Amino acid sequence: MLKLSDRRTRRWRRSGLGVVVAALAFTLAAPAADAQTAPDSLKIIAPASPGGGWDQTARSMQEALRSEGIVDTVEVENIPGAGGTIGLAQFVNRYEGQGDTMLISGLVMVGAILTNQAPVTLEQTTPIARLTGEYEVIVVPANSPHQTLQDLIDAFKADPGAISWGGGSAGGTDHILVGLIAQEVGVDPSKINYIPFSGGGEALAAILGGHVSAGVSGLGEWIGQIQAGELRALAISSPERLSGFDIPTLKEQGVDLDLVNWRGVVAPPALEEAEREALLGAVDAMVASEAWQNTLEKRNWMNVYLAGDEFAAFLEQEQQRVENVLRDIGLVQ
Repeated sequence: MLKLSDRRTRRWRRSGLGVVVAALAFTLAAPAADAQTAPDSLKIIAPASPGGGWDQTARSMQEALRSEGIVDTVEVENIPGAGGTIGLAQFVNRYEGQGDTMLISGLVMVGAILTNQAPVTLEQTTPIARLTGEYEVIVVPANSPHQTLQDLIDAFKADPGAISWGGGSAGGTDHILVGLIAQEVGVDPSKINYIPFSGGGEALAAILGGHVSAGVSGLGEWIGQIQAGELRALAISSPERLSGFDIPTLKEQGVDLDLVNWRGVVAPPALEEAEREALLGAVDAMVASEAWQNTLEKRNWMNVYLAGDEFAAFLEQEQQRVENVLRDIGLVQ
């Protein structure tokens, strides 16, 4: 097989964007994997049912790694349940010390570990990289009396229970964002009136029907209704405005926070350093590839690549932030 350094040279010549991404990867992760070769075969665990975001991430990685010749054989295995914690537990216990396996993870799993009191945590894995992200959007129906985010926050502060927030599962990314907003504007997070829905369709129907005051979800979930004028986007959780979307950020409206619903990969515990470096290098080469860039564009995923030790540091901070929010909300003791 080609060495990773050979693959990088080939991709840099092919794609100018690859140069930028690969340079960023070296800056962030600086893996010493140039002398290592990727595994001949690789298994990627998607801790969810087929079709969802984690499964899509795993299969997109599979396609990019194989089509670019980075790994010869890539298998995806689905292990759904409990916000990814069932798959995490099996991954840690079954694949310890195996450098040819990775698990898809993300912000949802960070919260699920806490709310499910999972016996296995991400601290028992080997962090590899944060890959993609999607920012959260806060919406109201077009006929809502809340014309701006400030209108909504004023009503929220005056009577927290009177403002109902519709979103995904309790303790998930949507719920976490509402908790962070409450903290920032001086509302007791335990008084949040949050209504979880099992899917985006149910939440959308509740918002359009006026059954909840506001909705929270990933931008991609409701962009069609926003563009059609059925929903009014009051704010987005990105640090800066997104190009092509006329949606003000939370920060520019006085709520000093940002949040990205990220997805990434971790490896099993107890890897040898050479195995860790080889996986870092393989993911680095994948992120720099034309196939991966095409995937990001096709799926409207944001590139939030952060690898190695920097990803490990981010993960530690993220776990603490999520734990604090979920404790304040009352979902974690």
